[in-house]
Amino acid sequence: MTVTGESRGDVDLTSPRFWWWERRRGVVLDAGLAAASAAECAVEGISFTDQTGVPMVLGVLLGLVVGSTLLVRRRWPIAVVLVSIAVTPAELGFLMGVIGLYTLAASEVPRRITALLASMSFLGTLVASWVRMRTLAGDDGAEFDQGIGYTAVISFVLALGMAAPPVLLGLYIGARRRLMESLRERADSLERELSLLADRAEERAEWARTEERTRIAREMHDVVAHRVSLMVVHAAALQAVALKDPQKAVKNAALVGDMGRQALTELREMLGVLRSGEAVVREAAAAGPQPLAAVGAAAAAAAAAAEGGPCLADVEMLVEQSRAAGMVVELSVDGEPVECGALVEQTAYRVVQEALTNVHKHAAGAKAWVRLAYRDGEVAMQVENGVSDAGAVEVGLPSGGNGLVGMRERVNALGGVFVAGGTEAGGFRVSAVLPV
Repeated sequence: MTVTGESRGDVDLTSPRFWWWERRRGVVLDAGLAAASAAECAVEGISFTDQTGVPMVLGVLLGLVVGSTLLVRRRWPIAVVLVSIAVTPAELGFLMGVIGLYTLAASEVPRRITALLASMSFLGTLVASWVRMRTLAGDDGAEFDQGIGYTAVISFVLALGMAAPPVLLGLYIGARRRLMESLRERADSLERELSLLADRAEERAEWARTEERTRIAREMHDVVAHRVSLMVVHAAALQAVALKDPQKAVKNAALVGDMGRQALTELREMLGVLRSGEAVVREAAAAGPQPLAAVGAAAAAAAAAAEGGPCLADVEMLVEQSRAAGMVVELSVDGEPVECGALVEQTAYRVVQEALTNVHKHAAGAKAWVRLAYRDGEVAMQVENGVSDAGAVEVGLPSGGNGLVGMRERVNALGGVFVAGGTEAGGFRVSAVLPV
């Protein structure tokens, strides 16, 4: 902001600067005012020389110099007002005094200095008017004492008219300019904050999309890995007993078919959730850029689908499927079953499911123990297997190395505790505790 309170926000930075002026029109305006003031002071200087007997040339030069000081009003407003006060007894610089007081009041000069200089200008004009009117009364031969009240009122009105309007107008213009500058800075600040909020919203939306993709990947991994692992185990058993025991081969074939149908059913449900999420995203995109709303709707749809997913009551059927595949599994439940949240029950089910799948993959022929425990405010589950049977046929199930990672992510997301590692007997144990 300039000393007159003008905003620098409108300044074209590519335009050339002229000393302390930011724009060409400022130069033209000040030069015009200085020329007008110089002409006025030169004319008044002629009258001054007639009264004092000073050579006219000196009076005209004095008027030109005094009036030209208005050229520096933006740079040194105090100096302009002081000059106008100094030449007040000579009755010079009417325009310079008014413009100088206005510029001073509109500038960033402290208000106490503005008040002091305005008071000095008022008193100077008051005294000069008083003396001038007294001189005119004396020249006319009138009695001064008879018109003292009239002289005082006229002098006061003239002095007040010279000082008050330009000061009040300058204060108003300066306050308005400062207010506009403050509003402009606030608008710029809000624009920057909105830009930062938009960036953060986009980051949160990307994070939410990543989390949703990871969750869906875990679900598909659990569904495909477990069902297909059982299908491979049954297919291997079918191949081994096809010629020796046709009845058992038929039973195994039926189990393979059941496993395949269950896998397809769960995959269709998962794909349905994906399609519904994509539809919501497309609708949000058609309505406008709303990444958080779209991701939130997709996550809500996925959560709704999760409520209809597997639960702890299905663990017994899960164990029976592993037994049907030839694994020796013992199931034990401690405590009274309590109602848990849908997400908690699904997570517990998936942990047991993935742990049994790992036994099928990495410990063929090993015995397994599945334990569930309901305690105050939490549910615990543990799947432990013994050493793999050396005589068991390895079915060659592939491993992507994501099973334990997915289980840990599921449990940690709900604020639970997950531990997995080998046992002293050479087997493997998976344990998890989830808050109800």
